[in-house]
Amino acid sequence: MIYEERIYKIMPGRVPDILDRFTNHALPLFEKHGMKLVGFWQTVIGPSNHELTYLLAFEDANHRDRTWAAFMADPAWIKAKAESETNGPLVADVANRLLAPVPFSPLK
Repeated sequence: MIYEERIYKIMPGRVPDILDRFTNHALPLFEKHGMKLVGFWQTVIGPSNHELTYLLAFEDANHRDRTWAAFMADPAWIKAKAESETNGPLVADVANRLLAPVPFSPLK
């Protein structure tokens, strides 16, 4: 099992819009394409309160690559992304890391 941590820096004033996009579009598509959401957080204390962080679980790197490719090519995602950005982009920057659990990690 590997995990992908993704940190989104959201454009000012657009947090409600991206939360709506995740809730109503991205999360159902994650499930459709076999992407397991482990958790989702909003930064409360830190350098910015315009950050969202989430963690996805994958069987391995090939599983990650296949599911992301299917997600990004899904017409429902392409439409939802375009419609949610009619007033400009929601995300200023994305950082991601692939993480492998150490032997004593509760998540394997």
